Amino acid sequence: MLDLTAPATAAPVPGWSDPAAWWGRLTTATSALSAPVAVIDNDALRNNALDLLVRAGGVPIRVASKSIRVREVLDATLRLPGYRGILAFTLPEALWLAETYEDIVVGYPTADRAALARLLIHDRAAARVTLMIDDLAQLDLIDAIAAPGRRANVRVAIDADASWRAPGLGHIGVRRSPLFTPGEVAAFARRVVDRPGFTLVGLMMYEAQIAGQPDDTGSGDGVIRWMQRRSREELLTRRSAIVEGVRRIAPLEFVNGGGTGSLEYTAGDPAVTELTAGSGLLGGHLFDGYRAFDPAPAAAFALDVVRKPLPDVATVLGGGWIASGPPVASRQPLPVWPAGLQTLPREGAGEVQTPLQGPAARRLAVGDRVWFRHAKSGELSERVDAFHLVEGDHVVRELPTYRGEGRAFL
Repeated sequence: MLDLTAPATAAPVPGWSDPAAWWGRLTTATSALSAPVAVIDNDALRNNALDLLVRAGGVPIRVASKSIRVREVLDATLRLPGYRGILAFTLPEALWLAETYEDIVVGYPTADRAALARLLIHDRAAARVTLMIDDLAQLDLIDAIAAPGRRANVRVAIDADASWRAPGLGHIGVRRSPLFTPGEVAAFARRVVDRPGFTLVGLMMYEAQIAGQPDDTGSGDGVIRWMQRRSREELLTRRSAIVEGVRRIAPLEFVNGGGTGSLEYTAGDPAVTELTAGSGLLGGHLFDGYRAFDPAPAAAFALDVVRKPLPDVATVLGGGWIASGPPVASRQPLPVWPAGLQTLPREGAGEVQTPLQGPAARRLAVGDRVWFRHAKSGELSERVDAFHLVEGDHVVRELPTYRGEGRAFL
């Protein structure tokens, strides 16, 4: 059983601040395994899980399963005091997890009729799963599948837009809910509580322009920090008003906010009762660009060189394991060892092969191993059946991913 409460391994472990020792150790530990090889380092995962708790300042953290997709990692994290509940990404996933877990919020609205039909006939699942809504049409769809009184009561939470409508700049953030102002959210909440067969239990506001935007990458950081400061000021006032208005209508069980990149800020908002984090556990390279924290590279993957088209180009098999978001370099996996490798501008990380160029490529031969860090969250888990858990200098066991358990949800 993966245990993040246990002390670090007794044997000295090279820290991630020493790349040669860190990646050399992982290379040795996995040398007998065929590529692609995905690993999770136990001590680095523990470091990240505890660091998130420190940053949360005592506010409970709901684990974003989208960013993990490994049930044993979810289990181990939720056994740590300070973590509570799961933020799932689809209803089929939530129904599967509800066989084991008791507190699951689906982070996005669903129109999956088959999954809804399953939810509506199972009282236990309906008591454990909360659906996300921001439109009455979503309630109409549920009623069309099974009318109130002929189905289980449905727990719902409202998703309100946490983006910033900047004067002169317009919308800054992601496009999520159509509900923005306190009046809009309150009016919607009234309509929800007036509907039979539904219970309003929660509110969610995810500030992607703060949580998901690095602020320590070099060029443009001043603009990013100015935007985030202004957005925080606006959101602190608006979220408080939204929560106050909805609480007059329904006794909310939770108000959810934040993400890995904004835990300190969101934890300081008195209107928020819980945070969400997930990507910070495995420590994708996108999170290297934040001032507030420095995650360990808890997850990584290795590919083998299969050809040398030029003396300074080494091509590995596979590699195009891209994260969500705009198709830019920050969403691609990052070659980290040997140092000094980079993808070709016109090819990037390819689905079946990835050419790498740089001084280190001249020293690589067919069969040599190259280590990569994934960019962001769950994209690595969708490509492998299992992670190899590394403790000290050894692989100690395998941790099946959703894919390894025969599950693919989105």
